[in-house]
Amino acid sequence: MPVRHGNKHYLQVLMDNAKFQLLEQCAQERGVRTTALARDAVYEWLSKNVDPELFKAANLIDDATWKQSVRNRAKGRTESKTNSNS
Repeated sequence: MPVRHGNKHYLQVLMDNAKFQLLEQCAQERGVRTTALARDAVYEWLSKNVDPELFKAANLIDDATWKQSVRNRAKGRTESKTNSNS
């Protein structure tokens, strides 16, 4: 069962060893983490297998959530600096 991790979901995937090694090799060749390559592959699959408007809407929601998260962190740092200087 997926676990929430902030605004994201943590999903554990069990893979057969030989196929994982192929994924790991592809990730190394691209200079990315294996998990990032797997995530990108899932997102690409979704983009091709769901209604394009639904996928576009999901992207807009996720982008807005990310931007709000960045604003919250910046605000938290500013408040922390202000409180530590008092």
